[in-house]
Amino acid sequence: LEPDAVVRRQEALAAARLRMQEELNAQAERYKEKQRQLEEEKRRQKIAMWESMQEGKSYKGNLKLNQQEVESGASTSSVVPKSKPNKKPLRGGG
Repeated sequence: LEPDAVVRRQEALAAARLRMQEELNAQAERYKEKQRQLEEEKRRQKIAMWESMQEGKSYKGNLKLNQQEVESGASTSSVVPKSKPNKKPLRGGG
């Protein structure tokens, strides 16, 4: 083997490892930022729930609405809710 070829190959491997490590670090940073945003949203929901509870309002309904807004904002596809078919009553009319 030629020494120059071996050196070039080792340098190429080192450069590839460095690029991969930088990409991994960038992915980790994006993940941490996303986790921080989720934690901040949870904190805001808890604060809103506590405030509505202090005012005597139903906080569970507000929490469900907030979660639906977050889910609808997070999903990129438009979801069409299914309409429920008219069902017959379980008990007889008599």
